[in-house]
Amino acid sequence: MALSETQADKTLQDAWDYKGRPALRSTTGGWTASAMILGVEACERLTTLGIAVNLVTYLTRTMHLGSASSANTVTNFLGTSFMLCLLGGFVADTFLGRYLTIAIFATVQGIGVTILTISTTIPSLHPPKCDPGSPSCESAHGMQLVVLFTALYLTALGTGGLKSSVSGFGSDQFDDTDKDEKTIMTSFFNWFFFFISIGSLAAVSVLVYIQDNLGRRWGYGICACAIVLGIFVFLSGTKRYRFKKLVGSPLTQIATVFVGAWKKRNMETPSDLSLLFNIDDIENEGSKKKQKLPHSKQFLFLDKAAIIDTNNKMNTNMSHAEDKWSLSTLTDVKEVKMVVRMLPIWATTIMFWTVHAQMATFSVSQATTMEREIGKSFEIPPASMTVFFVGSTLLTVPVYDRIISPIAKKLLKNPHGLSPLQRIGVGLALSVFGMVAAAFTEIKRLNVAREHNLVYDHNAVLPLSVFWLIPQFFLVGAGEAFTYTGQLDFFLKECPKGMKTMSTGLFLSTLSLGFFFSSVLVTIVHKITGDTKPWLADNLNQGKLYNFYWLLAILSGLNLVLFLFGSNWYVYKDKRLAEEGIELEEEEAGVAFH
Repeated sequence: MALSETQADKTLQDAWDYKGRPALRSTTGGWTASAMILGVEACERLTTLGIAVNLVTYLTRTMHLGSASSANTVTNFLGTSFMLCLLGGFVADTFLGRYLTIAIFATVQGIGVTILTISTTIPSLHPPKCDPGSPSCESAHGMQLVVLFTALYLTALGTGGLKSSVSGFGSDQFDDTDKDEKTIMTSFFNWFFFFISIGSLAAVSVLVYIQDNLGRRWGYGICACAIVLGIFVFLSGTKRYRFKKLVGSPLTQIATVFVGAWKKRNMETPSDLSLLFNIDDIENEGSKKKQKLPHSKQFLFLDKAAIIDTNNKMNTNMSHAEDKWSLSTLTDVKEVKMVVRMLPIWATTIMFWTVHAQMATFSVSQATTMEREIGKSFEIPPASMTVFFVGSTLLTVPVYDRIISPIAKKLLKNPHGLSPLQRIGVGLALSVFGMVAAAFTEIKRLNVAREHNLVYDHNAVLPLSVFWLIPQFFLVGAGEAFTYTGQLDFFLKECPKGMKTMSTGLFLSTLSLGFFFSSVLVTIVHKITGDTKPWLADNLNQGKLYNFYWLLAILSGLNLVLFLFGSNWYVYKDKRLAEEGIELEEEEAGVAFH
């Protein structure tokens, strides 16, 4: 029986409730459902950052690992967390859906944090206490490292799977065909960023203080309780959620286009585009019509994927849905080309996150050697210095919105202020200045160590205020605000509408690769400089950390030059559409930090 007009207005055509019935607008979705999703994200951020931001001090002081090894462990943990977002997105889009993906991977994260908490309470799972630098100081080994890495990488797996789906499932709770709900959706993304920031601030302030003063078992125990609370809040909203059908992973589409092009590599591409297969121009197999896209003369090899091979019975007798690995639509090819065209920008943003990684590793190590007392009764935990980093990021967003953006609108005659690529460029430039500031601060710190004959004292607290580190935290934090929002805006707007989940994956993969590159760079530098004149010594007073910061500043400067070339070459999608006379369709609601 067909639904009445009134009933149809109450239900959504593309969303279902937890029982598989058409979702009612009045009883599903909206702020009630999205608030519970925001709750699990806040707990995830509190948990992940609560572990990562202070992990380097745990590894050096409790597990007695070297500075370089500890820094690599932290960056590998963070890199794996973000890289696994691609796996989580694939699983969510292809097999489980976002709801089950969040529930399952949040549980995995909870198990990982619980194991980490237990490991801090069992004496045999960490080496005996000793004075750092002492010849009798024993490093963690064997089962101690097995349990540690099991806990960390279960946590990373859970983080990646959860993070890949939270923002998407939150947006599923709003109908973007309804004007009012679409407006509210933009507010949801702003609140999403706010909750991430709140979780981050709580982690770098309250949790770090608890870890350093009450013990790791209490700090990590709170993390475990937080993620369990997040799971409970998330599951309690099950009856309120709206669920969408699986749409398949964009990674599959990219793979099919490349495979199809390779299979037909010896065939000649027709000059007449109408001879290429494009069912989207006919019926689109009853699915939602895709956005019209311009045809690019770049990467012509990929056009071969849409050639109809008359010698292949599968191409001529079967539908596109049954033979995607041999025949792609021209629209699919155009979408893949758009992603490929974005890769130079994608590649040149990786370096920023390599610089970003130093804020949670060597910058924290620097803080452990400096004077951190405020008054007579309070000492700032070393990892809590990252509060200036998070605070700088939060402060930069309203400063940009209220001051920089209005000025940019007038000077550049751009109604949106700085373009996404311009914002990324500003962030990359700030990261260069951040590393320069870090190098000068380290030179200052070493001079103080020499002046007071404390170079060989591994436990020395130098008579130098920890607030000398603020410039590097502030500059890189402000750079994150520009780079983060610029990247997210760029990937959301420039990715094809049919591949929106790819935008988050591309963005998060730059974070992952940036952290991994930091690990590679640290390993190479540590191996080249050796143990005689090390840049990255276990005792920072005997090393040349400033040279490592200079290296990062130089690499970041060269990367900025490459980015400027890439951004100058790149043409925005709306401009290409306008040049070909194709009307730009209204974009789906996305993240906006304005």
